[in-house]
Amino acid sequence: MAPRAQQRRRFAPLNRAGSGRSTPPAPRTGPANPPPNPPSADPPRDPQTPPTPETIDDIREQMRDLADAAGVRVLTDAEATRFENLESALARARRSENIRRRQDGYEQPVMGDLPALIGIHTNPRDDTYNAAFTNYLRTGQPNGDLVNAQGVGTDPTGGYLVSPQFRQKLVEVQKAYGGLAAEVDSFDTERGGDVEYPSVDDTANLGAITAEAAAFATGNDLVFGTVTLKAFKYTSSGGDAAAGMRVSWELLQDSEFDIESLIARVLGTRIARKQAADWASGAGTALPFGIVHAGTTADVVLAAGNAITYQKILDIESALDPAYEQNAKWCFSKAAWQKIRAVVDGSGRPLVDPQTAGINGRPARELLGYPVILDQQMGNPATLSQRWGVLGDLREAYTIRRVSEFALVVNPYSRANNGQTEYSAWQRADGNIQNRKAYAIVQNNAA
Repeated sequence: MAPRAQQRRRFAPLNRAGSGRSTPPAPRTGPANPPPNPPSADPPRDPQTPPTPETIDDIREQMRDLADAAGVRVLTDAEATRFENLESALARARRSENIRRRQDGYEQPVMGDLPALIGIHTNPRDDTYNAAFTNYLRTGQPNGDLVNAQGVGTDPTGGYLVSPQFRQKLVEVQKAYGGLAAEVDSFDTERGGDVEYPSVDDTANLGAITAEAAAFATGNDLVFGTVTLKAFKYTSSGGDAAAGMRVSWELLQDSEFDIESLIARVLGTRIARKQAADWASGAGTALPFGIVHAGTTADVVLAAGNAITYQKILDIESALDPAYEQNAKWCFSKAAWQKIRAVVDGSGRPLVDPQTAGINGRPARELLGYPVILDQQMGNPATLSQRWGVLGDLREAYTIRRVSEFALVVNPYSRANNGQTEYSAWQRADGNIQNRKAYAIVQNNAA
């Protein structure tokens, strides 16, 4: 078959009078066949050298393997050359990927003409997913970098996206806002049914000395309890209870700052703040059981007037079983920590020695040799009858259960006539005390 350009030359345009008579075809110039493909710019490959991978992830994986080998031995010349060739291949792959992403930006769908799709991504492997996720936040439309799952909880009003990277941001917020959450035990489950596991407290029982040929002394059988963890649904939305956080399309398009990161931070912080309060003092039943919830009994109660004294601090340590001292930590709010730091001896010298790692170091937060964890959701030391602090092995004492991943809902449809996109978020989680003997609680007096 002749080349397309030659085929077009066989048909002449109509003459000016429109008679349809054609002029003779122009003489052919140049070769009848297209020129052969130019030779490849890459040098010929050694048959013993493995082929260079094409994807960014595979290239980086092979580079990582060679770098790990260089950490334990000297690389051979072939291995060093291989690493340098992979560097060049990575630069070419990234350049190609940037071109593809720029083209995706040119082809970004127009708001108001978006099909209802559900995008789920569980294992991002390179930066292209971040760009796709940003596009999803702006438009609610997943592209080819997000896996479309039409059969998973189809929602005709919008889609939802599970993003591990977004969840990672949430975890960082939890550690910064609720210090307790980073120190206790935690685990994840795929489904939201109740999780139960047994517990046993045999610390009150002792063995006995039995005489030769005599019957054993009467003891006690094991008595088991249970720890139950549910899956409460924590949500973060906007001013309208029936809608999400509304953001105008103009703001999404024209903002000079990273509006997507702001949305992620705000939604994550709201859920983290609510969870932090529940991990500390949740009352149970319709809430998690907090580590100092109202049903717990304090081990140490301050005297009337609720003065924090050195003796009371020692009493709290004395209330903790030595079995849990090795991994023990304090946990209370910064207001409580400041009151403890204000305790002075008869000469006005502070009893808490603010030792630092150097002249510019931050004062170490330690009390009686145990690290101090600050959590702003712990009780107020100025409130009567308030449980405001604990000392113990926090990882043994308390556990948090989270269900699956953090979910972000982007709904560009409901407020399309108003030129707005709605954002909301949710996560299922629960917390409970798993070993009450592993920590001691201090409480204010009622007067």
